[in-house]
Amino acid sequence: MNVQHFEQGFAYSDAQLIIVARKIGKLATYCKRMKDESSVIRVESDRRATKKDRDEVKVMITLDLPNAVLRAESRRKDPVEALDRCIEKLEPQVKRYKEKHTPSLRSRVERRHGK
Repeated sequence: MNVQHFEQGFAYSDAQLIIVARKIGKLATYCKRMKDESSVIRVESDRRATKKDRDEVKVMITLDLPNAVLRAESRRKDPVEALDRCIEKLEPQVKRYKEKHTPSLRSRVERRHGK
């Protein structure tokens, strides 16, 4: 798993970087293919002056997996809150990806639904 991190307009503290790594690692537990060498996780963080203070930080996470690209974006006041929201958005996408691309799961799901 290759994790790329880009920051623009601010810098994460060391404690926040550890939190980011843990949360990304938690996401990787859902699917073994995310731990593959060919998969890339890109985390982009951007701080801009906006009219709404609660939309000050934008976090985008892109998962470049074999046969799919999953993406989530969130705007919040705190970068860790935005990251949490992105993780919430990506969890169902990763689960669907796993069901679709894991042979044993696919056959179990098809048997369950009578396909």
